[in-house]
Amino acid sequence: MDFAFDERTEELRRELNAFMDECVYPAEAKLAEWLATTDDPYGHPPIVEELKKEARKRGLWNLFLPGEHGAGLTNLQYAPLAEIMGRSGRLAPEATNCSAPDTGNMEVLAMFGTEKQKEQWLKPLLEGEIRSAFCMTEPDVASSDATNISTRIERDGDHYVINGRKWFSSGAMSPRCKILIVMGKTDPNAERHRQQSQILVPVDTPGVHIKRSMNVFGYTDGDHGGHAEVVFDNVRVPAENIIAGEGEGFAIAQARLGPGRIHHCMRAIGMAERALELMCRRANERVAFGQPLADQGVVQHWIAEARIKIEQARLLVLKTAWLMDTVGNKGAHTEIQAIKVAVPEVATWVIDRAIQAHGGAGVSQDFPLANMYAHARTLHIVDGPDEVHRRSLARRELKKYR
Repeated sequence: MDFAFDERTEELRRELNAFMDECVYPAEAKLAEWLATTDDPYGHPPIVEELKKEARKRGLWNLFLPGEHGAGLTNLQYAPLAEIMGRSGRLAPEATNCSAPDTGNMEVLAMFGTEKQKEQWLKPLLEGEIRSAFCMTEPDVASSDATNISTRIERDGDHYVINGRKWFSSGAMSPRCKILIVMGKTDPNAERHRQQSQILVPVDTPGVHIKRSMNVFGYTDGDHGGHAEVVFDNVRVPAENIIAGEGEGFAIAQARLGPGRIHHCMRAIGMAERALELMCRRANERVAFGQPLADQGVVQHWIAEARIKIEQARLLVLKTAWLMDTVGNKGAHTEIQAIKVAVPEVATWVIDRAIQAHGGAGVSQDFPLANMYAHARTLHIVDGPDEVHRRSLARRELKKYR
């Protein structure tokens, strides 16, 4: 069993780390300053465009997407790169055009889109010219069960008419968001997993109402395009906007969420590593009760446990990436669910200990830890809550012995 990264991965890791050290980390203070002074938290920080230009110049662009449209990397090659990006999650993913939800939407369009849909929407997304949103979660139903979705997509001649309400539609608050992928029911009487469809809705279509921002632990997440509540009131779009045909919505969602879940986990490992680094630096610098924090047994315990947990989580993520490459997402289903539970737990725990080691500074704006914690905690819910994945894992294990 060879644990070494291949030559291309190592080369990209070196280039990406250099980009982070030379450009991204120094830009974090500029982003914080811009956010503190801007009148529009959902505006587009100028520093991001500067970083995007530099990333493209260095060949660090669309690394997440395999095949002809992206960098052609496997999941195993992309995993350590996404980890590096996760160390500065507010800047690095968008700087390299590897930011959710655009990544998942680009994957959907690349896999299922028609040539016209790709030309109209995939191309500008690949170029980083626009942003997008994925509208699946709804406030009135338990969206952990995707078959609950109640938004209606009804055929009317050469058009579809959409009615419903979504929330936590990530990216939709951005003024650069131009296209929504909306999941809803086209046939409530069909088989349970064939009732749903996905359709492309330009954000300026009459009847699309961006009602409000959904804050996350008090954060607007404006630098990520925010999260919106969106109402669709008799929204009419051409029938050609349907993705892959009626009844394919659930299958598309599963194809989208598999890579999306591992991308979240890859970046979360990076967050945990950054938090551990900050904790170690803080422990070495601060003195309490006559000795450095680093000499306190409890702090040493936190640091040791953090290293153990991160290494375990990373190995499981890399195994999952390898399985996705070799046997496909379906063959890696158990591992995808396992990392979706395990990695957020690790990231949340490590960041929490780092905050504790920083004291009051840990919850302040002077360090990235509070923002990282808020993001890591949401990972216990997004793309399926922990409990749903545990339920599915348990059923699969029990089935072996029936």
